[in-house]
Amino acid sequence: MTLAQHWIASSWGAPETWEFVDYEVPSPGRGEVTIRVEAAGVNPADAKHVASAHQGVQLPVPIGYEVSGTISAIGPDTRIGSGEAKEGDEVVAFRVRGGYATELTVPAEKAFAKPTTLTHAEAANLLLAGTTAAEMLWVTGAAPGETILLHGASGAVGVSVLQQAALRGIRVIGTASAERFDVVRRLGGVPVRYGAGLAERVREAAGEAGVSAALDAVGTDEAVDVSLELVADRQRIVTIAAMGRAASDGIRVIAGSMPVSARFRDEVRGELIALAQNGDLIVPVARTFALEEAPAALALLAEGHPGGKLALIPSS
Repeated sequence: MTLAQHWIASSWGAPETWEFVDYEVPSPGRGEVTIRVEAAGVNPADAKHVASAHQGVQLPVPIGYEVSGTISAIGPDTRIGSGEAKEGDEVVAFRVRGGYATELTVPAEKAFAKPTTLTHAEAANLLLAGTTAAEMLWVTGAAPGETILLHGASGAVGVSVLQQAALRGIRVIGTASAERFDVVRRLGGVPVRYGAGLAERVREAAGEAGVSAALDAVGTDEAVDVSLELVADRQRIVTIAAMGRAASDGIRVIAGSMPVSARFRDEVRGELIALAQNGDLIVPVARTFALEEAPAALALLAEGHPGGKLALIPSS
């Protein structure tokens, strides 16, 4: 075992209540690797999942679901998710427990060779948003030639949806603030301002073909109401944030904690990493924080408009 540091929630609550503590990193056994973390991705789920008690989850809870780093040890006869690997190889790992750390040991199948086109800060933020975006397109059956509506187009998930849709020949009308229109356009989308009159603006942008599907990455009543108004088939409307509305209005909902979602997201990891390696999938990073500043990073994220992804960088 080696000594490292990580963030844990020792009680249910906001990031300000978390603790940054020393811990012993277990040596990797067969089918495991130890990763020296170069960057940890920051996601809303990191705080959401420990804000209150969850059935079957025991305290303390290590924080963080995705990292980029270097293999510091590898178990015997072990391959990672992308194939052969050795100490010193750079990797990304997703759907891990305790990524807000200087080092951690994870199941080897969760680690993949890091795309050389991405920095560690970018790579650490590739897969949670990317797999969520891929699943939104998948469950709504978005197809080449169709026009879809995307609520929250300039956010982390939205940015990945825009890129993945463009690669498939899917036209995206994306809601955003006027200050973020350039981001939506740059990634192939047609920006529209959210707020009063949204449905009419979307109809005008869509033209005679109309909107075939709607993807909600913000969770507002406006997003759901406009989606219901414009898309007749409720199975072609999906949300990742409006859980209550999904239940009451019969639209689709996905989440990483759902078994079907988890399976899909695991299966699509390699495809997204390949897209990033080819330069077809970028990850805009707005800012990095020292690992010790995790609560400050979550506070900025909670404001709702960080301007890109955030990453935590352990001290060297």
